[in-house]
Amino acid sequence: MRTANPALNENTFAGVRARGDAAMTINGTVRKSAILLALVFAAASYTWGLLKTGGNVGPWAVGGALGGFVVAMVTVFKKEWAPATAPVYAILEGLFLGAISAMFAARFEGIVFQAITLTFGTFFCLLLAYQTRLIKATENFKLGVFAATGGICLIYLVGMVMSLFGTRIPYIHESGWIGIGFSLFVVVIAALNLVLDFDFIEQGAERGAPKYMEWYAAFGLLVTLVWLYIEILRLLSKLRNR
Repeated sequence: MRTANPALNENTFAGVRARGDAAMTINGTVRKSAILLALVFAAASYTWGLLKTGGNVGPWAVGGALGGFVVAMVTVFKKEWAPATAPVYAILEGLFLGAISAMFAARFEGIVFQAITLTFGTFFCLLLAYQTRLIKATENFKLGVFAATGGICLIYLVGMVMSLFGTRIPYIHESGWIGIGFSLFVVVIAALNLVLDFDFIEQGAERGAPKYMEWYAAFGLLVTLVWLYIEILRLLSKLRNR
């Protein structure tokens, strides 16, 4: 199984198998995903309200982003810790998302509601398309999404290195048509990663992965949703700037 999600790769379910009530299920993964999303919204509400009342959200945003990255790496390498680390990741990402969402909202009225609506609208549309097999996670499909995601990650990495020297990749971060086109492309690829995640979760349940993998699979899905939401925010902000 190939997936571009760093939390869900072809080795995730290798060597793990359980039966009966001790095995991973799709319904169990759905419940865990709902819990993680609730934690994200709860934490985001805190930093959102803090910024709206004039508080300093900088440390919360930076701490949430860096802490979320560290916890995510720990979770990837220690899957059996997911029942504890996945909720921590959700809270840290919520603190970060609440802060940046409030910053975007201060500049563009209604943009956060639009981004949330588009994120979950995309999620449910792709879930329906996957369940009805309008979209199939074939090997060629997986390879294409994997390659595109890798290319995007490389571009972002180069951009981060260039920013250390006071420069940036031209056009793609601007509100011109090239920048908008790039953001639209990234949103599409992020959305298609959801299809790979759905397929991966389904395969994990069929293989009888142990129960803790429900938390791990929910964590992996949350990683994609966070990425999709941030990219939609960027796309909408570029459109508003025009």
